[in-house]
Amino acid sequence: MKLPSELVAHVDAFKTFVKTYEKKHVEGTAEFAKRLRIYAQNVKRAEEHAKLDPMAEHGDSPFMDLTEEEFKDMLGLKPLEQKHVDGIRNKYAAHRTYTDEEVAAAPDNFDWREKGAVTAVKNQGQCGSCWSFSTTGALEGANFLANGKLTSLSEQQLVDCDHQCDPTGEACDSGCNGGLPANAMEYIESTGYLDTEESYPYEGFGGQCKADGSKAGARVANFTIVSNNEAQMQAALVNAGPLSIGINAAWMQTYTRGVSCPFLCSPKELDHGVLIVGYGKESFSLTRLHELPYWTIKNSWGPMWGESGYIKVCRGRGSCGLNEMVVSVEAAKA
Repeated sequence: MKLPSELVAHVDAFKTFVKTYEKKHVEGTAEFAKRLRIYAQNVKRAEEHAKLDPMAEHGDSPFMDLTEEEFKDMLGLKPLEQKHVDGIRNKYAAHRTYTDEEVAAAPDNFDWREKGAVTAVKNQGQCGSCWSFSTTGALEGANFLANGKLTSLSEQQLVDCDHQCDPTGEACDSGCNGGLPANAMEYIESTGYLDTEESYPYEGFGGQCKADGSKAGARVANFTIVSNNEAQMQAALVNAGPLSIGINAAWMQTYTRGVSCPFLCSPKELDHGVLIVGYGKESFSLTRLHELPYWTIKNSWGPMWGESGYIKVCRGRGSCGLNEMVVSVEAAKA
């Protein structure tokens, strides 16, 4: 199949992309040409993203062969109107506010990975189940704090069994078609347990519920929506463990490394669930005289995306709405 001249320049890079990420696009087919065209378009998008997000690097990621629509379809956080946000906040009111002293006591740098509270990066695949990975990550960390043991928990149980809805009754957990961590926490709390990943492994598609309480890996004692004040979020992270959050993932398709702090990123279009595990500061500029505070965020797209499966997003600016829907959980003691 003869390729249009404007795509020929991208062929070698696309072949490398296909090999690196083990894609199944066979050269010479219509599908190869289609994905090559999308790849070339995303190369241009990555260049634009780099200009508008200058503290981060954008380029080849595992999703350069997906259209924006295909990329959004694989995310999985339920779209939230303000009434949903208000309803969740009212129902799951914050159970504590951290004092000025507690906020000030938070260290300059913090990372739950260094303390053994974070499991390895997982991969949701093409299933829109990010909300379940965000949920398990928070509960895995909380369970480590409560019981001193890091246990990988089952996203598949949430995908198969959890149909909990938000207070409006409209935003319901729907397996690979999206969900909300707050709903999932209520499901786990009411069910009484979440199975281990070993006993109920991830498949990447929905099926019949096979939950078994005898194989429980963790239980929820309490959970709350955290204040959208990022100083409060920082104190909550240090004191209560990793935080489940929603974020606008528009800039994440082409992200490769660095601190993402895009000039334009709507805080109201949350479409992806992820996990804050730490924070710090990174120097930038030629003179290295300035520091940009950031959150360290665990994603569920495998270790080949971003910085070994993680992204740094600037802290203190409400970037991409990361402070709009923050869930903290407390695990029950065994």
